[in-house]
Amino acid sequence: MTTEKKSQIIRTIGIGGAAGDGVREAGLHLAEIFNRLGYQSYLSFSYPSLIRGGHNFSRLSISAEKVFGDYSELDVLVAVNSETVKLHLNELKEDALVFVEQSYLNEVKDLGAKIIAFPMTDLAKEINARVVARTTVGLGALAYVAGLSAEKTQETILSVFQDIGGEMNAKLAEKGFQLAKEANISKWAEGLTEIARNEKMEIIDSNKAIAKGFLTAGAEFYIAYPMTPSTSILHFLAKEDLNPKNKIKTIQAEDEISAINMALGVAYSGKRTAVGTATGGFALMQEAFSFAGVSETPVAIAVSQRQGPATGVPTNTSQADLQFVLHSGHGEFPRVVIAPGDAEESYEASANALHLAWKYQIPTIVLVDKQLSESSQSSILDNAKIVPSESKAWNHAGEYNRYQFTEDGVSPLATPGTENANVKLTSYEHDEYGIATDDTDMVKKMNDKRFLKGEMLKKEFSLYDTVKVYGDESSDTVILFWGSPKGAILEAAKHLKKPVKLVQILWMAPFDTDRVSKELVEATKIISIEGNHDSQLSALLREKTGIIPDHHINRYDSKPFDPMELAKEINEILS
Repeated sequence: MTTEKKSQIIRTIGIGGAAGDGVREAGLHLAEIFNRLGYQSYLSFSYPSLIRGGHNFSRLSISAEKVFGDYSELDVLVAVNSETVKLHLNELKEDALVFVEQSYLNEVKDLGAKIIAFPMTDLAKEINARVVARTTVGLGALAYVAGLSAEKTQETILSVFQDIGGEMNAKLAEKGFQLAKEANISKWAEGLTEIARNEKMEIIDSNKAIAKGFLTAGAEFYIAYPMTPSTSILHFLAKEDLNPKNKIKTIQAEDEISAINMALGVAYSGKRTAVGTATGGFALMQEAFSFAGVSETPVAIAVSQRQGPATGVPTNTSQADLQFVLHSGHGEFPRVVIAPGDAEESYEASANALHLAWKYQIPTIVLVDKQLSESSQSSILDNAKIVPSESKAWNHAGEYNRYQFTEDGVSPLATPGTENANVKLTSYEHDEYGIATDDTDMVKKMNDKRFLKGEMLKKEFSLYDTVKVYGDESSDTVILFWGSPKGAILEAAKHLKKPVKLVQILWMAPFDTDRVSKELVEATKIISIEGNHDSQLSALLREKTGIIPDHHINRYDSKPFDPMELAKEINEILS
């Protein structure tokens, strides 16, 4: 193996076809192939809101160095049907290659692209492979173009596909490799080779990372109703439920309202519980969410945004629900809202959210979106930034008061069945014993008690990455962002005319006012970038610090930012 450091060259590959053509799986397998070779990847997946049919597309950007987001312009397009070529024709680079299924050649040969036709379906049938495996022919041809040897291609394909027909896929890849070689297709000038690889690196999306974070934090139950784009958390944890080594129990409720109410009941019994949904489902959970607040019942909730309002564009992305989540539930009570920007941060956020829910007996939220939930990237899940904590257990001394006043606002916790403990749980305002009350002094005291927990949590900000800073920390020009645009922004920063400071806010509630103010106070120009119409982070910033960004770049057409388009917009502001 060579460990030579490659320069920062980013290549982007698209794979497209209809639902059922294995487009997502082909993209994931390709990402894993490059992962085995030591390369970094970012893979996005798009699909329509249809049960069957429609155009499915995987877009993979790779490099020897960290890739934070994928690029629109394609170096290679693997098209299982003619629709894919037509839809992505304007995304092809000048020297891009298009590998297309032979039967569609006549439909696309005059489109102006460099078309190379392969009989992918016939090659799959020749070896009695499933038709869905035909995309591996394109992967083999791509391996040739990338400069891999036939031996390395076979070795890697066998390794990646070992559990799902390694020999079969290796044969199909060999066919594609040889056909590309016989066609005398030009190889990439840099010629990809195997480089040093971190064995801890994996290709993972934020939904799977969130699920793993819950497991790391000791989740005993996960309860959800499937709703795009949060569904794969449920799928992943359902499989983990079958593993006898795990203590997780996964339940698919009949709807979102049932899911959160079941979770609160399970938490009342003393089990660490998490819930997952999309923001449309979270809207249905509002009464129960408020119940968690007033009853001080710990629960962690993963909420994934999609383009709304209402059903909206359910399989596309958005950042339009920050303010909704921050102000969710009726009445006032503390909550934690963490908005990660990549898979690694999603893992840390979900683990910390579950720990914090039980430490402070409050509801916590991990806020992501479709782009994060279903995009995979090279990641290393690290426990170093997870802060373990235990719940404050009752010590069996004296009479048990479920809502006992304490110095930190957190009452000792007992569960039903504990000897000599009458464990109350109520949606009414109450006294220390859990008895309903409308006494104004007690109402105020209980509100103060609950909000004290939020104040105590703020004192622990130094334990967490509430804010992250990238780029030139001395620059007086700041790009401010949160959530999934992080990838496109960090990639765009590589193409800016001058160095800038990039400030990412991760903790929305409690808000780290001091840290955010410190990072922005000397800025002479602040550019806010968000995937919504109303610049919702900017509104939160103004509320908490009084700082108002000078410029706003917003995208709200349900698509994610593209690095090059974003760099162009930023450069126009900088010039």
